Amino acid sequence: MSYRNKTYVAFASENIHLYRLMEAWRDNDNIDFNFYDAHSLFISRDTSKPETIKRNLRERMSNAKQVILIGTPEAKRKGGDGVSFLAHEVQVMMEFNLPVVIANHDGDKTVDKNFIPSPLLDAKYYTMSVALSPAIIKYALDGYAADFKTSSNTGCYYYDQSVYDKL
Repeated sequence: MSYRNKTYVAFASENIHLYRLMEAWRDNDNIDFNFYDAHSLFISRDTSKPETIKRNLRERMSNAKQVILIGTPEAKRKGGDGVSFLAHEVQVMMEFNLPVVIANHDGDKTVDKNFIPSPLLDAKYYTMSVALSPAIIKYALDGYAADFKTSSNTGCYYYDQSVYDKL
């Protein structure tokens, strides 16, 4: 397996505009937010077969050290349907035991189980839910994700309002 230094951003295809927003934050010199995008590797063409796309998604994730899942109702539905590309991504992130930051699209600062795919919930997978905002996502990647491997926590977590106030 290759060196893991990338951040994988998973999202339902209907929510690509939220992914583009995150790219804009990253590219804005006035916002302290950066991620080494795993999506830039192993590009699939629209005409690629589903097996090829899934293989490329797995390769991208093999370079990831952490995942941001953009939490939306569509992500919950597709991530748990067992057939979509997002469902495949959820399966692989769990298989690779990657830390998963759920970035709630509506700015919710708590755990919203309406946005988290059922495989993560059913497995009591240790996740951190945050608002879709660059400062708190960065905080979660620097803290939760860095401590994920050594933690004995299970299930869904979120930061208290005091953390947001400090940021």
